Amino acid sequence: MEQLTSKDLISMEDKHGAHNYHPLEVVLKRGEGVHVWDVEGKQYYDFLSAYSAVNQGHCHPKIVGAMIDQAKRLTLTSRAFYNDSLGPYEKFVTEYFGFDKVLPMNTGAEAVETAIKLCRKWAYEKKGIPQDSAKIIVCENNFHGRTTTIVSFSNDPVAQKNFGPFTPGFIRIPYNNLEALEEALKQDNIAGFLVEPIQGEAGVYVPNDGYLAKAKELCAANGTLFIADEVQTGVARTGRLLAVDHENVKPDILILGKALSGGAYPVSAVFANNEIMEVIHPGEHGSTFGGNPVAAKVAVAALEVVTEEKLAENAERLGHIFRAEMNRIIEKTDLVLKVRGKGLLNAIIVNDTEDSSTAMDLCIALKENGLLAKPTHGNIIRFAPPLVMTEEQLLECVAIIEKTIKEFKK
Repeated sequence: MEQLTSKDLISMEDKHGAHNYHPLEVVLKRGEGVHVWDVEGKQYYDFLSAYSAVNQGHCHPKIVGAMIDQAKRLTLTSRAFYNDSLGPYEKFVTEYFGFDKVLPMNTGAEAVETAIKLCRKWAYEKKGIPQDSAKIIVCENNFHGRTTTIVSFSNDPVAQKNFGPFTPGFIRIPYNNLEALEEALKQDNIAGFLVEPIQGEAGVYVPNDGYLAKAKELCAANGTLFIADEVQTGVARTGRLLAVDHENVKPDILILGKALSGGAYPVSAVFANNEIMEVIHPGEHGSTFGGNPVAAKVAVAALEVVTEEKLAENAERLGHIFRAEMNRIIEKTDLVLKVRGKGLLNAIIVNDTEDSSTAMDLCIALKENGLLAKPTHGNIIRFAPPLVMTEEQLLECVAIIEKTIKEFKK
């Protein structure tokens, strides 16, 4: 059989697939650990980790092994019947993250939708908010997914244009602004505050120290649920198991996805304690695939890898090294303005306007030099390698980034 080239495969996607993504022009065929290979056999460092889904590295043998073993025995029962994997998974994962209960779903957006429904139902049945009047506070420049309800509270015009009418019930305030949150909480019928501990898609925007702790305190004082969307920041990415752990914050509702499965399978989850989760009854929310046996086994294996390989500790240590190295490079160039991040979730801000192609051109140059990354918000490049990376590999990547910046011509 004739081997299809990268060009052939890109053309095939362009012809037969919807044009809802604009990928970097590299066609990947294989992955292992921190590396991926294209169809022509060229090796790259993966510095995106599928938007932090592949924290445990590509094709981790323990995770893949758990998936294959379970797939040979039983893949899906729906929730019409019990299976022998879900209960043990639920016990394991609730103890792992310290909550009474978990509601298993598949994708990050589904989990966010679940949290919104859970928050509203709690507000009506426990807080006593009048029916159909609950409001949830969200932040500007948020990214919680692409469903109709979620884009309803986006301020990204591309996410909203020609997708209305939109779902009401959301109040948008500036991120990292406690005064704005305090004012919003004074409004009637506030049910929850939905926030990313670090805004990933907005360009790895890290809030001020103490912001999350004070926000939780304000929510608690107003009888409002603090909902942490840790789909991208959770599972060791920022140098702690959860990003909120940097400030010892316990969310009322926790949303996880992506690295919950190590990128091997769609697994997401919403966590809450009994007083909140007990408002959900049979028939009121669900998913055919949510909590399926393969997902359950994969997630347990993925979380065991995080603990066994000390991935949070590794992310914390390497993150400090990476930002120090980036600051060293930034001192010698006008191309990059700053680096920011926590753990191994970082970004550099390119010295150009948001509507320029400079950041994308720089990512293309990085690709040619063997490192894959992608811009976000025009002039920002997100760097998020798998957490199994070694210091030696990280420094090799720093050398690639430095070489690329030195040689780059706008």
